Amino acid sequence: MSLVEVINVTKEYANGEETIRPLDGVSLTIEQGDFASLMGASGSGKSTLLNLIAGIDLVTSGEIIVADTDITRLSRGKLADWRAANIGYIFQTHNLIPVLTAYENVELPLVLLPMTAAERRKRVQIALEAVDLTSRATHYPRQMSGGQEQRVGIARAIVANPTIVVADEPTGSLDDETTEQILELLGRVNQELGMTLLMVTHDADAGSRAKRRIRLERGRLIENGQETSVHTLRTA
Repeated sequence: MSLVEVINVTKEYANGEETIRPLDGVSLTIEQGDFASLMGASGSGKSTLLNLIAGIDLVTSGEIIVADTDITRLSRGKLADWRAANIGYIFQTHNLIPVLTAYENVELPLVLLPMTAAERRKRVQIALEAVDLTSRATHYPRQMSGGQEQRVGIARAIVANPTIVVADEPTGSLDDETTEQILELLGRVNQELGMTLLMVTHDADAGSRAKRRIRLERGRLIENGQETSVHTLRTA
């Protein structure tokens, strides 16, 4: 059984009298331990698909099954609970809370989970060690570089040991040297921690770091030069 199954998913938005369809019958499977990059032209639906898998947005039709849970059938309240327990999200612009320290920003997702303070401390420490930022635990975002802020964002995404980590242009606002460091870190998170990653990026070099490289073209997924389906991805 695949970790994530996207089955014939269509997403539509109304724009006045016009219907916008960024995704049109998309099917995709992601296995446990995958590191997949999702590329495509601006407006191709990359972030839309990412947000559907993360339970942030809702499908128009089709199914998304994550670790045997059909998230398209969950109520908004249950979907929020599921998202807190299963999704780690890495943003392009870090999205750190400026009045919280690095430690407190990383700890934030754990506050929503049934967990003791001692367990929270242990998990935050492990996450900060994983991104080499234990020395910055008491620093505020304004006291850190952009790369350090993104490392805090990655630690926050992995601290709850999520089912899948999704990253939306995680190097889009970074310089070349820092981009290289963040990509190396994401590779380590995948290989050493066994985290499953799905990364949206417009950067061909960043996309090439993933084990699987998938493109969105005209609302459909292309992998290895062929339009994908659940069957072809399961047997690839």
